[in-house]
Amino acid sequence: MPVQWFPGHMHSTKKAIVERVKGIDVVIEMLDARLPGSSANPLLAELTRGKLALKVLNKQDLADPERTEQWLAHFNAQPATRAIGLDGRAGAAVHRIIEACRELAPHRGGMVKPLRVLICGIPNVGKSTVINSLVGRVAAKTGDEPGITKTEQKIVLANDFYLFDTPGMLWPRIVVEQSGYRLAASGAVGRNAFDEEEVALELIAMLNVDYPGHLAQRFKLTGLEGQPDQEWLIAIGRQRGAVLAGGRINMQKAAEIVLHELRGGGLGRITLETPQDLSRWQAEAAVKEAERAALKAARSAKPRASRSEA
Repeated sequence: MPVQWFPGHMHSTKKAIVERVKGIDVVIEMLDARLPGSSANPLLAELTRGKLALKVLNKQDLADPERTEQWLAHFNAQPATRAIGLDGRAGAAVHRIIEACRELAPHRGGMVKPLRVLICGIPNVGKSTVINSLVGRVAAKTGDEPGITKTEQKIVLANDFYLFDTPGMLWPRIVVEQSGYRLAASGAVGRNAFDEEEVALELIAMLNVDYPGHLAQRFKLTGLEGQPDQEWLIAIGRQRGAVLAGGRINMQKAAEIVLHELRGGGLGRITLETPQDLSRWQAEAAVKEAERAALKAARSAKPRASRSEA
């Protein structure tokens, strides 16, 4: 099941970014350090093309340190781009964002040429928490559900540093299926847009390949090596008390448990993808998109051919 979620307020966010970016010096994109590639918004990249970019890998305290270094190197190799890792809950650390922005745009600063920065990101990536740490007070609403911030706001961080906050935004169509599952697992997608059991099974499959032993250790499971993903989910549900009448497992509840553990860091420091993974998925998705476009073109051509024959 492809994961898609683009509620109405995201259309408004897109329009706001188009207007705001004209006068912006640096664009900060908040990324989830556990899925840095999947949480990078291709629509945002299109809307802000040509602008200096700061990629902030937030929640790095929950991510695999080795893979975080791979992603930082990946982004830092891109032109006009700098990337830093961050634990957005650490107040002192977030001020690295201000330093990085000033380094990216040394020509801006002072009352005559204040530095104008746009901060963006997918929903539930921790952007509001970072902003509140920067300001030192509650300037943005926070919460566990995506889509908390609904309108743009201007925040003055210094006399010559203006920060424009935008609501979290995905993109209208997620073509990389693996990214869709990871976004759903991380909490970036509204719950009504995906099947939690399906996403949990995808997550279990990935973890048992990339981080064998993490699930068994966290849920105190034994004897499941090599078993199907569904058996792991059943065992997790049984271990955590998600049992219905007659001993049946509440698979929905078991899936919620797995996703909650990921989002809270209970599964350990893990990163759900590497730069190489993302490149491979994008290539596969491009092939599927080309096949889809060819099929659509063939279908639309058939009626025209039939009419000409008549």
